[in-house]
Amino acid sequence: MIYLDYASTTPMSDKALEVYTEAARHYFGNPRSSHDIGTTASQLLEASRRKTAELFNGSEEGVYFTGGGSEANDLAIRSLVKASKKGNHLITTSTEHSSVLNTFKTLEEEGYRVTYLPVNEYGEVEMKTLKGSLTPETALVSIAHANSEIGAVQKLKEIGQLLAEHNILFHSDCVQTFGKLPLDVRENNLSSISVSGHKIYGPKGVGVCYIAPHVSWGQVIPGTTHENGFRPGTVNVPGIAAFVTAAEDAVANMCKERNRYAELRKKFASEVCKHDRIVIEGHQERALPHIIGLRVKGIEGQYIMLECNRHGFAVSTGSACSIGQQSPSKTLLAIGRDQDEARELVRITFGKFTTEEDVEKTNRFFTQLMQNFEKAKV
Repeated sequence: MIYLDYASTTPMSDKALEVYTEAARHYFGNPRSSHDIGTTASQLLEASRRKTAELFNGSEEGVYFTGGGSEANDLAIRSLVKASKKGNHLITTSTEHSSVLNTFKTLEEEGYRVTYLPVNEYGEVEMKTLKGSLTPETALVSIAHANSEIGAVQKLKEIGQLLAEHNILFHSDCVQTFGKLPLDVRENNLSSISVSGHKIYGPKGVGVCYIAPHVSWGQVIPGTTHENGFRPGTVNVPGIAAFVTAAEDAVANMCKERNRYAELRKKFASEVCKHDRIVIEGHQERALPHIIGLRVKGIEGQYIMLECNRHGFAVSTGSACSIGQQSPSKTLLAIGRDQDEARELVRITFGKFTTEEDVEKTNRFFTQLMQNFEKAKV
């Protein structure tokens, strides 16, 4: 089967697997234990923390390891809001990952006022709209670096500068961009970010929440002692070591891979867009090149996905964390598509094992599929 769902998850790299096995065998101690075995594990943990911070120009004191990107998003937002004394107004977008939107919905129930920003036809936040939404009571803004369904990339530097001028905390879900786009928390005035291991050929169940050391945060779960009180549970040292290994490789190969994805995208788009019924959503140059959100007019994405699977192509109908809810894509609704069109979303995402031959085979499949639809007058 040709795997084209890398934005959902990636296989662990050989190097990350080797590091995990080695760390699990020799660094199995609880890093909070006082004996030598625990101390050895703690030393590996702190070395991993330092290296992680270097990858996005942060400070090691602000790195907190979590159980994944979704947990990192939830803990970041809740802990920042809990410590803020500025006001009860929060801002996010209507196209955020479900882990972010669910947290904000809960905060609304707790009495916070939340503004859900609209986006333009390409899924981008307009600076004028954001600026007009700020109030003296705005405590925090959470805007993802890039959208997971159509790859729309936000202008973090401009947003960060605006929010810094108004003394507003800025969180960004960087799960889809870490290791794929340059990320500098200082340059972008980011108070907090979240990243995930299994999007970059690292292990599942490992994520990072970064909170700038100068920013105050409140403990979400009282009595927690691990990760400086940020998160409960014994720290997964082998998984973290494997994550750092994968992250270093991803950052080192970022530019080369991004250029390769851009070429694969051109090859794919040049063929599928010959079919009148196929539409690729989002901006074709400002989006992440490895994420392609497309629609086949008049056909639900679920059907296209199942046909792809039947013929040996693994694709998705959007974010894996939202699949199964039988609801239209929130991203497509936000960019102006109607309910039926929003149900047509099919997401194709490339990864480091995607080849030109894979793309050519995928193009031939879509051509055959369109011909079959035409014959059947579907």
